[in-house]
Amino acid sequence: MNNTKFEVIICIVNTGFSEEVMNAARKCGARGGTVLRGRGTANPEAESLFGIAIQPEKEIVMILVKKSLKNDILHALYKAVGLDTPGQGIAFTMPVESVVGLTVTDGIPTEDGKPKEDAKSTKK
Repeated sequence: MNNTKFEVIICIVNTGFSEEVMNAARKCGARGGTVLRGRGTANPEAESLFGIAIQPEKEIVMILVKKSLKNDILHALYKAVGLDTPGQGIAFTMPVESVVGLTVTDGIPTEDGKPKEDAKSTKK
């Protein structure tokens, strides 16, 4: 059984649609993401199979989320930038074993399940 508390959502869209990805994800609780530039390598048979013209230049958006948010965000991405939209996006998730570098204000619990105290709020 997978006990991970986080998932990474990876959404690949045509260039210029990463903001639409993030707007849809934020409405469902995501806090931010990372955008990478990429290039698709589909062949002509794939274009005719899916009935779409495949734009080679892509943006890959990676969004780290709590597992409980995953399904809502995927559904929002499908509606906002799915294959039937100009963004022609696909999205998938992968479990995340460990996470470092998140701030306390991210509201993410520590390994023992309790929220960490915010150092800023404890100062007087």
